[in-house]
Amino acid sequence: MTSGSMTHNASHSSSFNPLLNLNFEPALESLGENFYAVVAAAEFPHHVLRFRNDDVLAQMGLKAEQVSDTDFVEVFGQFQGREPLLALGYHGYQFGDYNPRLGDGRGFLYGQVRGTDGELYDLGTKGSGTTPYSRSADGRLTLKGGVREVLAAEALHYAGVRTSRCLSLIETGESLWRGDEPSPTRSSVMVRFSRSHIRFGTFERLHALQRPDLIQTLLDHVIEYYYPHLWQQEDAYARFYGELVQRTAALVAQWMSVGFCHAVLNTDNMSITGESFDYGPYAFIETFDPKFTAAYFDYFQRYSYGNQPTMCHWNLEMLQRPLRAVIPQADLAAGLDTFKQHYYTHYRQRMLQKLGFPASEASEAEDLLVLTLDFLTRSQVQYHAFFAELRCHFNETWRVDPGHILSESDLLSPPAWQAQLDQWRQLYHRLLQQYPAEEMPEMVRRLQTNPLTVITRPHIEAIWEPIMVEDNWQPFNDLLQQLRQP
Repeated sequence: MTSGSMTHNASHSSSFNPLLNLNFEPALESLGENFYAVVAAAEFPHHVLRFRNDDVLAQMGLKAEQVSDTDFVEVFGQFQGREPLLALGYHGYQFGDYNPRLGDGRGFLYGQVRGTDGELYDLGTKGSGTTPYSRSADGRLTLKGGVREVLAAEALHYAGVRTSRCLSLIETGESLWRGDEPSPTRSSVMVRFSRSHIRFGTFERLHALQRPDLIQTLLDHVIEYYYPHLWQQEDAYARFYGELVQRTAALVAQWMSVGFCHAVLNTDNMSITGESFDYGPYAFIETFDPKFTAAYFDYFQRYSYGNQPTMCHWNLEMLQRPLRAVIPQADLAAGLDTFKQHYYTHYRQRMLQKLGFPASEASEAEDLLVLTLDFLTRSQVQYHAFFAELRCHFNETWRVDPGHILSESDLLSPPAWQAQLDQWRQLYHRLLQQYPAEEMPEMVRRLQTNPLTVITRPHIEAIWEPIMVEDNWQPFNDLLQQLRQP
């Protein structure tokens, strides 16, 4: 496909701004205006680039030194040089209730580009002004909300989660009033780099509009662009749904292993590519508590940490309603039946890696995982600190004497846990002895995936305070650097 229908600004700046000379593709635009509204960006009184993601620039084939901060402001703060800007329409189940009054209410699709991996990516805004889907909202994003999303996306990316990332965050000089932040608060516009703008709710809207023809059009588009290995295969539709189930199961296993609670798993926050995105009231758990709920307005704990696999399964089941217009129910049911097994396989593999072991089939590995989760639940020891201690203290003497395992850790000192801890040490020791000494470096490598820095709520507040009080961004930049450490 060509990019002929996308317009480039012929101004002086476009000749020199590498971001405007990317090879944009009109993939979503080609679907037609049944799927989106053409919108204009807001004009802001002020522009200060607060974050730029040079890793993502590299993924788009650009060198960081080629792109100035001014280039970012021109393109992703002033929105020069691109039209049309597209706000996508969608519906969704929000906390179990169907809501037809959704859509991109404070963002739009700026453009679509190929990454160096050959995949198509969306550059989507958040906080860029009102659209026909805004209802009574102002279409803006608070600066703190932007900071939180940058941190979430980077933390998840470096923890091995399939996630969107933030390309840029620009402060825009307006004062906003919000019920969940001290107000007035500062404004920003963010650009999200993601694998697709299309959500489960995009299909649900077409079902509500009684347009099975458009459901098929959208499904063909999704398969052609995001599941190209299935394109024009005889059973492509059924295989697409089965693969989406598997991708979603793997994604929620990634969240659970890194102790991440998304908090708002409505169907409009579920990507059709099985990618994590849209980080509002998220939180990383501090202790292993399946009932932990990140959103203060989630009164019935629908989206609690431990309920995330169940809710992702439910969202996939709701997606079957529009897809039945194209895919036989038997194929949909068969695809969804694979969810639990795929979820547990991925979760088990990731958790055993956090313990230093390969995804062994040994029943003792299974026992160790169960015993670890039981210990973390009963002791309420810090979840992330426990795995970080394994990373920091592991050594070969653990194969000799179980008493040496985490013996240097201050984390595990309370005597109330001693019996359980001893049982866990004995089993960990037995498993270690099943591997020869020459495999210990590989165990160390696996343990290196346990992060030393996790952005709990106190972390976020600690970096926001200096930004708010003295416009000091150094703690924010330092925290990003810590998250990127291997």
